[in-house]
Amino acid sequence: MNSLQQFLDSHPNLRFLFTGGKGGVGKTACAAALGYAFAQQGHRTLIASLNPVHSLSSVFGQELSGGTVRPVRGVERLHAVEVEIDDVVARYRDNIGRRVKDFLKWADIPVDAKPFIDIAATNPAFEESAMFDKMMDIILSEGRDYDRIVFDTAAVANAVRLIGLSKIYGLWLGRMIESRKEALSMRVQLAFRKEKIMEEVKKDPLMADLLAMHQRFEAVKGVLVDEQKTAFFFVTLPLALPIAVVRRFISMVQAYDIPVGGVLVNQVIPPELAASAEEYLRNKYEEQQGYLAQIKGDLGPLVRGFVPLYQQEVNSLETVASVARDLFSYVPATWEQLEPRPSPKLERVTGIMAA
Repeated sequence: MNSLQQFLDSHPNLRFLFTGGKGGVGKTACAAALGYAFAQQGHRTLIASLNPVHSLSSVFGQELSGGTVRPVRGVERLHAVEVEIDDVVARYRDNIGRRVKDFLKWADIPVDAKPFIDIAATNPAFEESAMFDKMMDIILSEGRDYDRIVFDTAAVANAVRLIGLSKIYGLWLGRMIESRKEALSMRVQLAFRKEKIMEEVKKDPLMADLLAMHQRFEAVKGVLVDEQKTAFFFVTLPLALPIAVVRRFISMVQAYDIPVGGVLVNQVIPPELAASAEEYLRNKYEEQQGYLAQIKGDLGPLVRGFVPLYQQEVNSLETVASVARDLFSYVPATWEQLEPRPSPKLERVTGIMAA
């Protein structure tokens, strides 16, 4: 097991970190703790919540909502933003509308643009597309003044669709550019005054827009697949379902060439807490030992840190500081002695480990 600090030491240029996992496993608490730790280490850090249901304000115990970057009170060099999906979608819809209207005007097609815009906006992946566009903004411009940016993503399904756009978006743009080239070429071939049409084609606003989008996308894609700059961290609990989700999630993220940073295990019951507790917690402790053995067997080389189960909720700067401290230093007392116990059907995960 390489610890979180060892991983960071071996990736000194790491700038973009993502946290993800099943809902309710503590993704936001871990993202907040990472941001807090980086700021304490002297890095100008931004935490950006891409989760439609934000929790950053609750975790820090202070108001961070509104969609604008705000300083986190009490921590130098740390800022946060809860990206408001409604605002992002509205701006994205306006941009799409402008492009459709420009195209119809340029092509001299006298039809109402609204139905085309409505169709585009009702696409099932429209929200993820808008959020992906916002993420590109943060990576390329809004986040340029920060040494490290931590993205807190939504639960697995949303996060996979968001990350999946890193590949689908590029394929779509490539196809759109080729289609536009074919259409423009056809227009020149059919024109009587080819010189005049050639001049118009060179000014084609849609092609210029597509090429600018493609250039922007390629810049972001270069960052997302660079293992020295980007890493995705998976948060899990020592429970069957979250472990299974992480195993599947790793395969999905790797399919999009996003580098895997590691796994963070949250809410581990310390033995001293179990020893002094009622039967229920002692039983949960014994159950967790089995799942920790499973995590060691399934994901051991990827485990970077642990967070113990706290007796209070993570909802203040003080508790975020505790999570940050434990992520970098706490290891369950039984971890080294645990016998790895791989789960069934590990062919794909074993393949991941060997990769």
